[in-house]
Amino acid sequence: MSDQSEDNQSASDMPSSEDLAARLVRLLQVETLDTDLYRGPRNPGGQGRVFGGQVIGQALMAATGSIEDEKVAHSLHAYFMRPGDEQLPIIYRVERDHDGGSFATRRIIAIQNGKPILNMAASFQRPETGLSHQFDMPDAPDPDTLPTESEVVLRHRDRLPEPFVEFITRRRPIEVRHADEWTLASPRKGEPRRRLWFRAAGPLGDDPKMHRAVLSYASDMALMGACMQPHGVSWLTDRMQTASLDHAVWLHDDFRADEWLLYATDSPWSGGGRGFNRGQIFTRDGRLVASTAQEALIRLKE
Repeated sequence: MSDQSEDNQSASDMPSSEDLAARLVRLLQVETLDTDLYRGPRNPGGQGRVFGGQVIGQALMAATGSIEDEKVAHSLHAYFMRPGDEQLPIIYRVERDHDGGSFATRRIIAIQNGKPILNMAASFQRPETGLSHQFDMPDAPDPDTLPTESEVVLRHRDRLPEPFVEFITRRRPIEVRHADEWTLASPRKGEPRRRLWFRAAGPLGDDPKMHRAVLSYASDMALMGACMQPHGVSWLTDRMQTASLDHAVWLHDDFRADEWLLYATDSPWSGGGRGFNRGQIFTRDGRLVASTAQEALIRLKE
């Protein structure tokens, strides 16, 4: 891969933004096998461990498929139990725990090789009006003024493993722009806070259920960095073992995941090999549309 290229593909083989968005939509769509039983596709070309956001997004779409009225997802709470295998599809079993006039609750189990890899609870609410307030969006540079993630990585290419460079600089379905200094080669100790902009690489259509699934998918991309920031480490640090342990998303309002969203994260605590992270997701015009929380494994092995 040359320094002038962001991808190891030729220009003729490089997928368009529309193709990348369509691939993400297909990845998150689940197939109905039977009542409350669904199958999520594997990520074509994926290798190794399944990205946690994929399992969360597919589980949310499976749960949404069991909702038979206009209720919309407003919160989900997931526990990761085993790493998923990229070579296999994922089966989702949905339990209808509650269907009320205002709320409905679902439990979802993601299964591979007969074993659960994720348990998730999701709650749905009939839309209504009510008392409202929100925190203000933190200041952040405009995303159009920031370098792409690939441009940042290529500046430090000589200090990064080549497989990582190839992975990060290939075109991906979620576009990311870091609002804070970002390098995994030699991370500096700093405040446990991170800000980044993200959006789907292309148009997603107008189904709000898919936009919620895409935000849930992307919400697992950045939280862990906040709890490692004070310690000057990253997941490329030698002897560093990292994994998402659990993940929660609260969906406050409507949004489009194919328009820029600011992800402001912080970490109030870490210890015992674990780090706790929080996130707030804002639209470009300052609406707080989602909040997240995650506990992660951040273990320096002996």
